[in-house]
Amino acid sequence: MATEHVLLGAAAKFPVNSTSPIISFTPVIIPSPGRPAELQLRVTAPSTGDALPIILLSHGHGPSNWLSSLQGYAPLAEFWAKHGFVVIQPTHLSSRTLSLPSSEGDEMHWKSRSEDMIQILDQLDHIETVVPGLKGRLDRSKIAGVGHSFGTLTVSLLLGAKNTDPRDGAVYSPFERRIKAGILFGGLGNGGADMSENGRKMLPFYDLDFSTMHAPTLVVGGEDDVGPHLTVRGADWHWDAYTHGPGPKDLLRVKGGRHGFGGISGWDAAETQDESPQRLGFVQRTSLAYLRSQLYEGDDSWKKACEVLAGLNELGSVESKS
Repeated sequence: MATEHVLLGAAAKFPVNSTSPIISFTPVIIPSPGRPAELQLRVTAPSTGDALPIILLSHGHGPSNWLSSLQGYAPLAEFWAKHGFVVIQPTHLSSRTLSLPSSEGDEMHWKSRSEDMIQILDQLDHIETVVPGLKGRLDRSKIAGVGHSFGTLTVSLLLGAKNTDPRDGAVYSPFERRIKAGILFGGLGNGGADMSENGRKMLPFYDLDFSTMHAPTLVVGGEDDVGPHLTVRGADWHWDAYTHGPGPKDLLRVKGGRHGFGGISGWDAAETQDESPQRLGFVQRTSLAYLRSQLYEGDDSWKKACEVLAGLNELGSVESKS
């Protein structure tokens, strides 16, 4: 987008670095022998600049037909790219655009999602070659993972969390050291007794342990994000990665925020129950600040964002632990 929305409001008080024009290239096809569908990506990048940090963005499993794929999350991908990041978005096998059957033990293709992200990292040479103008411009020492909703399971596992299937005790832990930091938007919380009956039916494989997730992580939780279809608890279930995970962790509580955080999954998306240019601008700018400070030693963007937020209680609040 060429300009900020006129309804950005108080979110405009959060400072950001200068912007540049962006390119969005899709599909980038990754060779995937044995995968039920070829792995397709969207790559959104600044048109200029070198040594660009990388964000792997894992989509959710929402009710829309298109947004849970590489077609979604333009409000995040475009914003981060305008401010200097290369954003890589896969279409996971769980996407409604594919509607593929899944197997017992890999319901909703939950394991293959993490495998997609690892495959992307293994194929960065190929991605650089395919995307026009990207060759030699990636900084592979600066990689972050971001997930929304079901995508937070993908990213949590890559950041060090472990899932134990309650049916057979099988442990799955695809920890990925190349990913240095993460952001979880509307994350999945504790399993077991905290799941609703419907949640256990939807996610029979699920019982995530955050105690081993040591990577720096920003957990973004909507204070009105209540999901009885998954949990018997309230909105705080969505920030269990902060509550039960070791530091360093930060929790950004979004005032009035529901599962869409103002509209992160798409422009004017019907599934967004809390659409707000101001709320969207708030999470765009604070997430950018967090990523910059985690990936660049000495960068104080996150510190400045927290200082601004201290005077804007109507937007939300932040707490941290080391």
